[in-house]
Amino acid sequence: MKKAFAAKAALVVLAVVALAFVACEKKTEGQASVLRVGATPVPHGDLLNLVKEDMAARGITLEIAEFSDYVTPNMSLLIGDIDANFFQTLPYLQANAEWNAGLVSAFGVLIAPLGLYSSKFSSLDDLPQGASIAIPNDPSNGGRALLLLQNNGLITVSESAGFLASPLDIVDNPRGFIFHELEAAQLPHSRTDVDAAIINVNFALQAGLNPAKDAMIIEDSESPYVNVVVVKRGNENDPRILALQEALRSEKVRNFINATYNGSVVPSF
Repeated sequence: MKKAFAAKAALVVLAVVALAFVACEKKTEGQASVLRVGATPVPHGDLLNLVKEDMAARGITLEIAEFSDYVTPNMSLLIGDIDANFFQTLPYLQANAEWNAGLVSAFGVLIAPLGLYSSKFSSLDDLPQGASIAIPNDPSNGGRALLLLQNNGLITVSESAGFLASPLDIVDNPRGFIFHELEAAQLPHSRTDVDAAIINVNFALQAGLNPAKDAMIIEDSESPYVNVVVVKRGNENDPRILALQEALRSEKVRNFINATYNGSVVPSF
C-alpha cells in the first residue's frame, strides 16, 4: 500500500515538473518572439518603425525604446532592459572599456555624417580668428569632430591621438579656434552661444537642420563611422538579430534613406 502510494506521489511530482517545464518553454518561446531595441529617434527610430511590419511577418514583435542621449542605451543593454541598440558607431562603443567588454557590433546600417553648423556665419571663410567651436565631449565623437576639421585643412591633430583625439592633441591651429566640449545632445542649442558647433546628424535632424544644406562642412560617404546595431557579446547570431539585419539592410530601407534624408544619411550596405 505504501509502495503504491509512493509510486502515485512520484507520478504526481513528475507530472507537475513536466507541466512546469512546458510552461517555462512556452514562456521562453514567447519572450524570444519579442525584440526590444533602444534607439535615438532620428534616423534610427524612424528606420526601426519602418521595418516593424517586416519583423512581424517573421513572427517577431519589434519594441522600440527611444533614448535622448548616448550613454543610457548601452547601460540599458548591459543590464538586459533591451536586447539591442541602434545609435552608435564602433569607435564610440570601443572607447569605453566596460561597454567594449560586454557589447559587440552585430551589423552596420548607415553613415550619419558629422557636420559643422553655425547660426551666425554662412561659410568657413566668415568664421573669425579665434572663433569658438563647440564639439561633443565624449572621446569618440570629440575626436571625430577634430578629424573633420583636420580633413578640411583647418587644424592639425597629432597622429598618435588616433580616433580619440582631444583639443589637447591639436598641434597646429592657425586660426586660433577655441574649443568647448559639450554633451552631444546639447550641441544644437549651443549654436547661439558659440560661433559654430559640430553636431551629430541625429541631433541636427531633430533640431530642424538639413545637414546636406545647412552644414558648412560634413563628412562624406567614405567616413569610417558606420552606425551599427549593438548586442550583448555572444548574441550576434540570435535569430531575432539576424531577422533585424535582413530587415534593416533591405532595398526598402535603402530607398527610404535616400528618399527621406537626401544625402544627410547614407546607407552603408
